[in-house]
Amino acid sequence: MQDQQQPKPSQQGRSLNKKTSLALPEIPDKIYFTIGEVSKLCLLESHVLRYWEQEFPDLSPAKRCGNRRYYKRDEIILIRRIKDLLYEQGFTIEGARLKLASVQLPESTESIKKIITQLKDVLTELEDGA
Repeated sequence: MQDQQQPKPSQQGRSLNKKTSLALPEIPDKIYFTIGEVSKLCLLESHVLRYWEQEFPDLSPAKRCGNRRYYKRDEIILIRRIKDLLYEQGFTIEGARLKLASVQLPESTESIKKIITQLKDVLTELEDGA
């Protein structure tokens, strides 16, 4: 009788993903995270993270001794965004890649414009001081 009440393993996995994706753990205040830590923070298996590194060019953790991966906070945020696009919104990998590229392009352009403005300000200050 207990077998009938519990969901099948494939059904159980699906219902867990929907519940847990809404309640992702908070990202600790650290600089670098191991693949195991990122796996727990994003509720994904390590092999999925390694696969996504091949598919998403912006996802490239630092590799150190023994090819150990070290992720930064912005990469964890990117992984969570990829997870949302693929698992919640139903994008394909190619579609998610295109969506991320279209979202990041204006941000990159704005960042570059801000840096140029700051550099011009510094140059002006240096010329005035000289």
